[in-house]
Amino acid sequence: MTLNGLKSIIKRPWNIIYGLSWRGMLDWMSDEAHFKLFYREYMGKRLKLDPPRSFNEKIVWLSLHDRRPEYTIMVDKHKAKEYVGNIIGHEHIIPTLAVYDSVNDIDFDALPDQFVLKTNHDSQGLVICRDKAKLDRKTAIEKLNNAIQRDFYKSTREWPYKDVERKIIAEKYMDDGSGGLRDYKIFCFNNEPKFLYISEGLEDHSTAKMGFFTFDGEQLPFYRADYNRFEQAPPMPEGLEEMIAISDKLAKKINRPFVRLDFYSVKGTIYFGEITLCPACGKNKIEPEEWLYTLGEWITLPENMEEK
Repeated sequence: MTLNGLKSIIKRPWNIIYGLSWRGMLDWMSDEAHFKLFYREYMGKRLKLDPPRSFNEKIVWLSLHDRRPEYTIMVDKHKAKEYVGNIIGHEHIIPTLAVYDSVNDIDFDALPDQFVLKTNHDSQGLVICRDKAKLDRKTAIEKLNNAIQRDFYKSTREWPYKDVERKIIAEKYMDDGSGGLRDYKIFCFNNEPKFLYISEGLEDHSTAKMGFFTFDGEQLPFYRADYNRFEQAPPMPEGLEEMIAISDKLAKKINRPFVRLDFYSVKGTIYFGEITLCPACGKNKIEPEEWLYTLGEWITLPENMEEK
């Protein structure tokens, strides 16, 4: 590491704490203490859970107290396909080409010219191959290997990931005409789809764009302060009404005070992306800040739920 790189880390305590956590050096902390430490360092304020009021506070509270065993299946990007397909239909599931236990098992020669590789337990291991002849296999393997070694539960204390058996998935490459895939993330409160969170360019988080929109395509008056905003509203997905209906059906089946359901729209066909129970690990930098409390009011927490 260069001297400038070391200085950068020292100036940002968040990086040091994250590194310690990833390496298991904060395992002695309780899940609640871990959430509070990370929240304070990243958000610059205390995480208040007694009682929780904001959107962030309530989804962290749910992560600590609502621990149904099936959540482990829902957050597993491999097993979730079968779970969701059985509810909304397997025609909405992106085809899986192969599943690997490690990077050493990947047979690039057996894969088509275009494909996607990703780890099933986190968002860091994503490799999009649009032309196999131009793929930097060494870089791809290094990225996937770093991701599959990462214990997402230790890093975030999101309980559902604790028992996910880490895998690498090869999927069919999909393109919605934008040069990749726009993510359409539907926020569901108390089993009801409420609005869209649209993102594009997530291959590079430094240039990715995100925004919140009504189902009528109007931009909502709040935004993620830690991501670039759309200069103009992106097009609403083809098949939006079906996407909303699918979200409604899936949210009611999951039956949770909050869940985010991610989809893609390709040539009018809606495809499932993933189920997110604790977006941004409870550290959503939403501005104006009062909207964190407005969104929090939309979540009705259950009573008499014991922490496990």
